[in-house]
Amino acid sequence: MLKIKPAFLFLFLISVSLNAQNLKSPSDFLGYDLGSQFTRHARVVEYFNYIASNSPLVQYQEYGQTNERRPLTYAVISSAENLGNIEKIRSKHLKNTLNTGKNESDIAIVWLSYNVHGNEASSTEAAMKTLYTLVTEKQEYLKNSVVIIDPCINPDGRDRYVNWYNQVKTEPFNTSQDAIEHHEPWPGGRPNHYLFDLNRDWAWATQIETKERLKIYNKWLPHIHADFHEQGIDDPYYFAPAAEPFHEIITPFQRDFQTRIGENHAGYFDDRGWLFFTGERFDLLYPSYGDTYPTYMGAIGMTYEQAGHGRAGLGIQTNEGNVLTLEDRIEHHFTTGISTVEIASQNATELNNEFQNYFKPGDYTYKSYVLNGNPDKINSLTSLLNKHEIEYSFGSSGSVNGYNFNTGKKGDLRTSDNSLIVSTAQPKGKMVKVLFEPKTNLVDSLTYDITAWSLPYAYGLDAVASSKILSGKSATPTKEVRNGISSTATGYIGKWNSIQDAEFLAELLKQRIKVRFTEVPFQNKGEKFDRGSLIISKSDNARNQDFNKKVAEIANKYERKLFATETSFAGNGPDFGSPDVKITNPQKIAVLKGDEVSSLNFGEIWYFFEQELNYPITPIGIGYFNRIALEDYNVLIIPAGNYGGFLTEENIEKIKGWINKGGKLIAIGNAVSSFSGQKGFGITENKPVKDSLSIEPKLIPYANRERESIKNLITGSIIKTQVDNTHPLAYGYTNEYFTLKLSSDSFSLLDSGYNVAYIRQPEVMSGFTGSEALNNLENSLVFGEQPMGAGSVIYMVDNPLFRAFWENGKLFFVNAVFFSNNTGYDYKKN
Repeated sequence: MLKIKPAFLFLFLISVSLNAQNLKSPSDFLGYDLGSQFTRHARVVEYFNYIASNSPLVQYQEYGQTNERRPLTYAVISSAENLGNIEKIRSKHLKNTLNTGKNESDIAIVWLSYNVHGNEASSTEAAMKTLYTLVTEKQEYLKNSVVIIDPCINPDGRDRYVNWYNQVKTEPFNTSQDAIEHHEPWPGGRPNHYLFDLNRDWAWATQIETKERLKIYNKWLPHIHADFHEQGIDDPYYFAPAAEPFHEIITPFQRDFQTRIGENHAGYFDDRGWLFFTGERFDLLYPSYGDTYPTYMGAIGMTYEQAGHGRAGLGIQTNEGNVLTLEDRIEHHFTTGISTVEIASQNATELNNEFQNYFKPGDYTYKSYVLNGNPDKINSLTSLLNKHEIEYSFGSSGSVNGYNFNTGKKGDLRTSDNSLIVSTAQPKGKMVKVLFEPKTNLVDSLTYDITAWSLPYAYGLDAVASSKILSGKSATPTKEVRNGISSTATGYIGKWNSIQDAEFLAELLKQRIKVRFTEVPFQNKGEKFDRGSLIISKSDNARNQDFNKKVAEIANKYERKLFATETSFAGNGPDFGSPDVKITNPQKIAVLKGDEVSSLNFGEIWYFFEQELNYPITPIGIGYFNRIALEDYNVLIIPAGNYGGFLTEENIEKIKGWINKGGKLIAIGNAVSSFSGQKGFGITENKPVKDSLSIEPKLIPYANRERESIKNLITGSIIKTQVDNTHPLAYGYTNEYFTLKLSSDSFSLLDSGYNVAYIRQPEVMSGFTGSEALNNLENSLVFGEQPMGAGSVIYMVDNPLFRAFWENGKLFFVNAVFFSNNTGYDYKKN
């Protein structure tokens, strides 16, 4: 240990103290009183850089960039001595996750996350004040604490909100709720660039902000993580303890320490006469929040909610007769932030000891999960596990017995070298249990989000949960896929099983290479190929002199192994020229955008095409839809939304005329209900049979109404469906699919269309489904196609792109775009 002479230490402390006195406050640095304006993200970064450059107590770094190229940053704040040994402190702390010996760490690690929702903008302002106060007034806390501040998780959303607000606000600001500055335009500042809710992306890590943050978060695994939010303008401040349900994996200490933190906050709020509430609304179940994910990684994870949100602006008249100002909101968030650091400092040793205890092996019903399936899907899942630094191995030839995810009963699973094994016998074993468990244990059905997410279902893999600790061999390096150039090939055949195959198809079409797909299984030179298999023939591409070279290059880029054949003659099934082998036309796709459209679902579609499929789309605004020439497009996607204003008689007739001439409409989620009962669209709601004479529902006591209403709710449940996999919409699937049902919306089976995925007798595999909602799912549609003239309507009642994490639904969506009723395409025009 470095020894510092007393005289030198005295001079050093004097220097630190003088330096702190000379630091500019946020108001002095920015040139306006904190809370009198919203600060653009670039200026926030400048202030953090300024403090780090002028204080020995702060290190400030960039950990990534957003889609709009704004920096993602974090500050590490502690005593100068601690910062001088920061890597040693971090390393010693992480050793506690391994449980290899006695705890040797006595430094508390606190992570404060601000502004995950861009229009909940008071928290980033509070982050600047918190930073300044820690290094100038609260240095005592830093002697045994390391505080990590991420001042803005969502810079793109924040600047979308701040820039809009600064453009429309009046001088002085207008507190009337009618003022334009309290009415954000679509899509609002809440989401990121791709309109994703980053507070629901922690576990799925689909967005660049999350991917980059997890690299740093997993290097620290803090003892405490506080996530700063805002809620409605009339709600007082919310802080821990959280509401039920708590996931069963959460320890008694985590629950107790939440309460102790809340009591510490309450002391400050009571002293100042500020209202607050605890233990309501915000539960700890769904694993992808900024409070639950850290909790499952050993932290005391908490949400702090301040009144305000995007409506409040610089000040707003509440419905309770008060004026809520940005200054108020900053002060409240600042207070809980400092209070969090204070109680962590006071309990540093206990936090370290209990953190180590959290990572001791647990006694679970299921201790290992073994998964089989398409190698692409296995690779996608291991990619997710790598982001969370969760360990896994691969099996060998044999058999495993346990809970079978497909049947919901005990059964066997044959294993091979490609079987994936994920065990709870590892530091992040509790997170493994949460992500893989077949059924979520619900102590209360009133929750804030979905109640099922099990990864084997999400990735479309066969799986067994075993009561034994299983281990296998490490992954062997995969051989690089190299397709050679074959000058004698009549064509190439590719499989159709995964989203990676879809990416390959999209690239071929963009490169103007013609591709066919088969509607009937066939054999070629003894090899068997299923429905949906891609056929890239020399005859279709005769004018392309570099045909063989281009196909090989694209296949190698996407690691697709192609079967080169010297004959288009099938040993069994259709030949290449058969009417059952259809051309896959490059589709020109329009996606509806704007008011009435769900910004989240539009973002999911936008992200899918732009970042996963890499295929162009044209977003079309609702406001000028009547001026659009629909005949320029083959596909129109209508995301989830409420289209009462958009679907006028004029627009309905315009869409119907376009479909009848060969257009394809894809309606997702609750957009389906907008076409229910419309003439020619063939879709109707499933109406539950109710006893209209019963008076019982009318006599439910007021206090019981909310809980009674859950009989009609489905809160993100996994339900088994039957699949007609002879239909192009279902190519690449078996005759079963596990859908993530997000609502109780239910639609009758199509009378004259194709019911491709459907529910006969609903079988819930995981999650909560109200009794009446469940009954209403009997004989209901999930995915289907309704022909209309030369075109058709694709109904996707359940959103297959939900939060970009339900991997097994994505191929349905691609099939809807490229295979189902694939209409003609004008190559000369396009």
